[in-house]
Amino acid sequence: MPDLIQRQDSDHIARLVLNSPENYNALSTQMIEALAQALRQIGDDDSVRVVVLAAQGKAFCAGHDLRQMQSARGDVDGGAAAFADLFDACARMMQMIPALPQPVIAEVQGIATAAGCQLVASCDLAVAAETARFGVNGVNIGLFCATPMVALTRAVPPKAAFEMLTTGEFIDAARAQQLGLINRVTTPETLTDTTMQMAATIAAKLPAAIRLGKRAFHDQLRLGLTDAYATAGQTMCQNILLPDTAEGMAAFLEKRPPSWS
Repeated sequence: MPDLIQRQDSDHIARLVLNSPENYNALSTQMIEALAQALRQIGDDDSVRVVVLAAQGKAFCAGHDLRQMQSARGDVDGGAAAFADLFDACARMMQMIPALPQPVIAEVQGIATAAGCQLVASCDLAVAAETARFGVNGVNIGLFCATPMVALTRAVPPKAAFEMLTTGEFIDAARAQQLGLINRVTTPETLTDTTMQMAATIAAKLPAAIRLGKRAFHDQLRLGLTDAYATAGQTMCQNILLPDTAEGMAAFLEKRPPSWS
């Protein structure tokens, strides 16, 4: 059985590829655990500066594995325990992405629906092919996408999110970019190159500054204005006192490239 997650490392970039195209890279319990394990390994790997999350096949991710979920209904409790475990595991995995020290870029080549759309919304950045589509369409089968809603409402305006959640309609890549769900739209042929170029640009920055910045970015989003400025100020002080930052500032003033350790 092939690995559900394929990892490809190059130039301080770790590319994780969902590798279950036969079921549209559905977030089965096995896929969730495989992705969580890969993220844990990367979080402890100081050589990795940026993570790209991509997928094999026509779909980026079709959400939870409905066949697996339906099979749990045969349990003594009708599936209650299995469903709770599934949604808890998925929520923990999704929260690992913003908590990861490295920025995570979604590379979306196809449809991203329900928990698949949640996966895109959970990433720090996203690049999509013109052919990609996004939806939280559980309502079409009678299941409101409540857990995908958490990530979606933190990525797009509330009214746009609520429309997607209640109508079950899909949006194309251009609309997703307008709403802020993705950063860039490109052709299918140039998707990987465009994504890797963005990753390389970030990987070339001072890693300590990016790690401090990502943590502060997510921390301040949860705070009121005064506390957000206090948190950001502490981060600025911590960052500016780094020897490599002192070198970067000196290099800028002296009009030369920085010599970072």
